[in-house]
Amino acid sequence: MQPVSAIRGRACPIDSNDVDTDQIIPKQYLKRVERTGFGPFAFAEWRYLDDGSPNPDFAMNRPEHAGANVLVAGRNFGCGSSREHAPWALEDAGFQAIVAPSFADIFRTNCGKVGVVCVALDDEVVQRLFDLIAADPGVEVTVDLEAQRVHAPAVSELEGVDVTFDIDPHTRHCLLNGLDDIGMTLEHEDAITTYEATRPSYTPLVPTP
Repeated sequence: MQPVSAIRGRACPIDSNDVDTDQIIPKQYLKRVERTGFGPFAFAEWRYLDDGSPNPDFAMNRPEHAGANVLVAGRNFGCGSSREHAPWALEDAGFQAIVAPSFADIFRTNCGKVGVVCVALDDEVVQRLFDLIAADPGVEVTVDLEAQRVHAPAVSELEGVDVTFDIDPHTRHCLLNGLDDIGMTLEHEDAITTYEATRPSYTPLVPTP
């Protein structure tokens, strides 16, 4: 995955609590064997009408939120099952960061493994972001992973946002350096190669194609 330092862009609001992984990517779309291509199915049951046309009332379909790379959501986002497809779908839909008051632990972990930054902020701060986006959908939201800070400018009489956030140090290190599980393993490639060259001949070997 690509290193993440700071994410800047417009935000898409999903102002609902307890959005579970089946709402993020419904089960009927889990048949793909690749990790890519799930973006069009993100929030499919909210995003499309029964005839398959876009639901004009859903935030992702509104012109003012087109191309948004920050998702602002309610409490307990990503609850439900542990399906990795939920972060895959959000990443494929263009979201690089998600800001919410809280996340399901497994969902947050899975996001970190594909380069999506999950930022937990106080309810009051998240509500302020919702208000800013409603007042000006073009307001730029910055999620600065290196500084661990979220910023959005004031809009009219509405107070802006400029707050710090906590994140697991290991997750932050992996995101900043673009390390997924394979990448972390390859950091020790020299040691692995040395070990394989010197291991006793009687120990089991992995067959080489």
